[in-house]
Amino acid sequence: MGDIGRRGAVALTITGLLTPLALTLGAAAPARAASCTATTGPYQKQVEKFLGRPVDGKQSTADCKAVKAFQTKHGITPNIGYAGSVTWGVMDLMLKQKAVGKNPDKAGKCPVNKGRIACVDLTLQLSWIQDGKKLVYGPVPVRTGRNGYETRTGLTKIYWRNIDHVSSIYHVPMPYSQFFDGGQAFHSVGVSMWNPPGSHGCVNMTKTDAKKYWSLLKKGDDVYVYGRKPGT
Repeated sequence: MGDIGRRGAVALTITGLLTPLALTLGAAAPARAASCTATTGPYQKQVEKFLGRPVDGKQSTADCKAVKAFQTKHGITPNIGYAGSVTWGVMDLMLKQKAVGKNPDKAGKCPVNKGRIACVDLTLQLSWIQDGKKLVYGPVPVRTGRNGYETRTGLTKIYWRNIDHVSSIYHVPMPYSQFFDGGQAFHSVGVSMWNPPGSHGCVNMTKTDAKKYWSLLKKGDDVYVYGRKPGT
């Protein structure tokens, strides 16, 4: 087997190991139905405000149904309507992402002298593509590596692309894969971008965003990952 063949085989093997657990365990399906809790959670007021509910800090049947619907949509378990730390953590991240607007590199942490580059901010779970100082696409929410399987930081390059990649370990599809660091790749998944706890190292995206990244990036383009994902 030639060098390229060996490289492809290694990428397939490593990528299989890094396949998001959500996919391997079928987390794309809605969480199993559970009863609604009457217990007031520690983040009750914050969660009520986020959901547009009356903010009184007391759990109600309507509060629980609204919280449970949010949890089910984003794969937060147990989905019993409890306003706990995980649920509020997802909501808080959404608020911080929204506050970024169209200026994701305001702090200047992603290199602007590299031409076309895909940036990944682990702290805010956002990614975007820029060309010099010009924002080309994004920012878009992403789902990166969980604790113990963190997406590695640093400056790398896209070295292999496979539009119909399938994990050789878990035999699950990883469409629009663009590999940039030892098997870690951008690719689409069928779960919420806020589905905890995260991937096995890859940068998960919605199908729409993964397709756009596929059309805008090419082999040899730079990728810069920085920050630290909450909870890792």
